Amino acid sequence: MAEERVDRGSRTVRAPVAEVYRAMTERDALEAWLPPEGMTGRITRFEPWPGGGFDLVLTYDDPAAGHGKTSESTDAAEAEFVELVPGERVVQRIVFDSPDPDFAGTMTMTWRLDEGAEGTLVSIEATGVPPGISQADHETAFASSLAHLAAHVEA
Repeated sequence: MAEERVDRGSRTVRAPVAEVYRAMTERDALEAWLPPEGMTGRITRFEPWPGGGFDLVLTYDDPAAGHGKTSESTDAAEAEFVELVPGERVVQRIVFDSPDPDFAGTMTMTWRLDEGAEGTLVSIEATGVPPGISQADHETAFASSLAHLAAHVEA
């Protein structure tokens, strides 16, 4: 049996762990930093508690490119907060909305926060990633989102 794929990303953010956690659990902050480069995000439902979650629509800045997984220019997903541990961890179960089975499915993302001398080390692990999302592209998107998170909380 093949080993399960795990996509990873990490970055040290120069902000206290409590501030980083807050940015991961507040609607406006998530909308601002979570979309990777080349996309904007809109949260249409937000329930910040375990068992709650949010619905996210990502829109490509260049809709003519036709990269969308839900429509020509959008990716839509429903995220459930599986676990919220203040200052330590956010676990999300994400269900992708796509007519293409290679991009549909349920992925689990675990965000870990570790306070260090330089700030907060934010680490992401994703499992159950739909096969249509390449590991390289996913990890590039993680790096982009983490850079946006850093810009958001370091400002």
